[in-house]
Amino acid sequence: MKTWQIQEAKAHLSEVVRSRIQEHPQLLTVRGKEKAVLLSRKGYERPTGIKPNLFNFMRASPLKGLNIS
Repeated sequence: MKTWQIQEAKAHLSEVVRSRIQEHPQLLTVRGKEKAVLLSRKGYERPTGIKPNLFNFMRASPLKGLNIS
């Protein structure tokens, strides 16, 4: 797993994503502390069993029921 500082990852986002697709998860750090891991979609769905869809996303939204007119 390659480690990226968040500033470096922002500057090289396409490389970070390409590395994730071709290799393993990518670890993101902030001030030297591990903060996040970039996974592929399959890598995300496999351990969580979650298959996200728009309907469920909208139902779980904190804006549900808000009248926007």
